[in-house]
Amino acid sequence: MAFFEFFSGGGMARLAIGGKMRCVFANDICKRKAASYRANFGSGELVLADVADLTTKDLPAEPAALAWASPPCVDISLAGRRAGLNARRSGAFWGFHDLMRDLAEAGRAPSVICIENVEPLLSSNGGDDFTVIVQALADLDYMVGAMVIDAAQFVPQSRRRLFIVAARAGDVTIGADLLQTGPAAPFHTKGLVEAYGRLPAALRRQWRWWRLPEPPMRSIELGDVLEPVRGDPAALARVLRLMSPAHRQKVESAAQARAPGETIVGAVNFRRRDGMQRAEVRFDGLANALRTAGGGSSIQTLLVLDDRGMFARKLTPRESARLMGLPERYRLPAGVTAAHDLVGDGVAVPVVAHLFDHLIEPLIKADVTTRRQLDMVTNCEDAT
Repeated sequence: MAFFEFFSGGGMARLAIGGKMRCVFANDICKRKAASYRANFGSGELVLADVADLTTKDLPAEPAALAWASPPCVDISLAGRRAGLNARRSGAFWGFHDLMRDLAEAGRAPSVICIENVEPLLSSNGGDDFTVIVQALADLDYMVGAMVIDAAQFVPQSRRRLFIVAARAGDVTIGADLLQTGPAAPFHTKGLVEAYGRLPAALRRQWRWWRLPEPPMRSIELGDVLEPVRGDPAALARVLRLMSPAHRQKVESAAQARAPGETIVGAVNFRRRDGMQRAEVRFDGLANALRTAGGGSSIQTLLVLDDRGMFARKLTPRESARLMGLPERYRLPAGVTAAHDLVGDGVAVPVVAHLFDHLIEPLIKADVTTRRQLDMVTNCEDAT
């Protein structure tokens, strides 16, 4: 089966899905990201253009069972301006929606549409943005549900993302293993339940609580993805100087608890607290969420304690790629900043793979079954 990848970035959704479906069309507006996409997948399917300028004539004639979209989130995320869907970049969703509408009118609607975005979309503009997206998909005759998935269940990075999954298949052909009667942890969070509660009653009738199994327990920690890179004393001094007494105590406790030969890694986050910049550290085996420089965050800092002492340094591009589940063969941009921007703006590959295997692909198969049943009924009526 074929799929479309919109707002494709570095092709991380394709990495997760490509072994099971064929990507026949990809699109992004960023030349730098397009260069990375082509370096890893070739140039055959990628179209560099504003999605708002595309028409169905630009898409392959072959129907796509899945349309994946990761529209820009900079105006919705907590690191951005929170301007919502009316903002210039996040508003790119509407160009994608118009294409889906035109495909539906041409009888080529994908079986499943999946939209990935930041969790704050649930509350953006008082929740109106989320409601508008659900309504827009429901108007195209899709059943809609959503989940919040933390990449920390798969890779050593704390990264919560919202996945809106819309399906054409009817309830008759969707197995009970894909549906729940109500929300359930961990993927139906309090914020998602509250967003559902703000939906109009008519729209809630087209809502489905998708069922997704939890993945096996994560087996790797932050220290497992690191390269043998040393830091410099100035970086360590700056980090410690910006720490509050409570976080300095966390560092001291970690140093005291470290066994000979053991390496302990902490992820450092710089925040504004009471008008002052502070360095805050976590020693739970997870990195903080990777972000782009444009999203308001610099390259993430690590605090490493081992037999050689203590030092601070930045994440390398390859380490960031590993935190997103990218394979070692994946070609990163040559520039450090460009590489971090590409990775930080992507989606964790194992998350997409799990979502595809346990929900998206079964929903596609259910839609195929539904269409076959409808065709049989139509053929019987025509014969009669």
